[in-house]
Amino acid sequence: MKPLPATSAALRVTAPARLHLGFLDLNGSLGRRYGSIGMAIDRPSTQLTISRADENSAIGAENRRVLKLLRKFTDDGRTGSYAVDVAHAIPAHAGLGSGTQLALAVGAAIARLEGQHLSAADLAALGERGARSGIGLEAFISGGFIVDGGKGTSDHPPPVTLRTDFPVNWRVMLILDPSFTGVSGEAETTAFADLPPFPDSQAAHICRLVLMKLVPGLKDEDIAAFGSAITEIQEIVGAHFASKQGGTPWTSRSVGELASRMRDLGATGIGQSSWGPTGFAFVDSPKAAERLYHSLYEDAKRDGLEILIAHGRNTGASIETLRNS
Repeated sequence: MKPLPATSAALRVTAPARLHLGFLDLNGSLGRRYGSIGMAIDRPSTQLTISRADENSAIGAENRRVLKLLRKFTDDGRTGSYAVDVAHAIPAHAGLGSGTQLALAVGAAIARLEGQHLSAADLAALGERGARSGIGLEAFISGGFIVDGGKGTSDHPPPVTLRTDFPVNWRVMLILDPSFTGVSGEAETTAFADLPPFPDSQAAHICRLVLMKLVPGLKDEDIAAFGSAITEIQEIVGAHFASKQGGTPWTSRSVGELASRMRDLGATGIGQSSWGPTGFAFVDSPKAAERLYHSLYEDAKRDGLEILIAHGRNTGASIETLRNS
């Protein structure tokens, strides 16, 4: 493939958050483990501007993490230095894939500036991302609703086995709790290692739910089928991880309680994204989302929570040229 010309233009990158909706197979007896279910959403997002500079610098949200990424991507001496301004960032350690999207955004922008062709897997390797799930990588590449095939014996990110558009009229109700952070880094690795064996029968049941209920419901835009499958998967996986979350499927009990009230008011597909604390629920229309938001706004405010109405994002990250020098 012919390389792109290097450029001195400033670039703006916007990368979507992702929801992790559950695992297919935590047992791994077939030779592949995990297998993630997830989707890209339009908010929150990470947006940054990057340009060439005399030395690496970063300002704005997550500036320290950005500086570390700049050093990682430029320490081979084959690239220049860069200035990054992060206008806004996906909340860190909230279960929304912030680290992966930030690493991919910075790496993809540097590749574009240098005229390099790098796959998302190349960028993920540089940023040390995609160890268990391929959802964040595919969300950055193309968005949509995603299922990956789990980790095998190689070091490559899990292969994507399904990617499809998310219904444009459906909405995702996000419940954020700024007072909690989810497990990450070495603590996450330790938590996974300490989990009890996952029953093969439960893994088989989740796979059946995905293939025979969740995906057909999504494609038929049958939110009742889709949502009930998500809820059941979340209940199974959440119970398995509860021992690492204080005996509950929810990192934040307040988020769990508000999600339960959303279900009582007609939402479906209730659960927690990754290690949380962010919770989610699905509704079938913008009108239903607004009604739910206004019904629970005061409850959320009282408990120190925030409700966001998100769309499924059916496109990946965008990279825009801002100016030429």
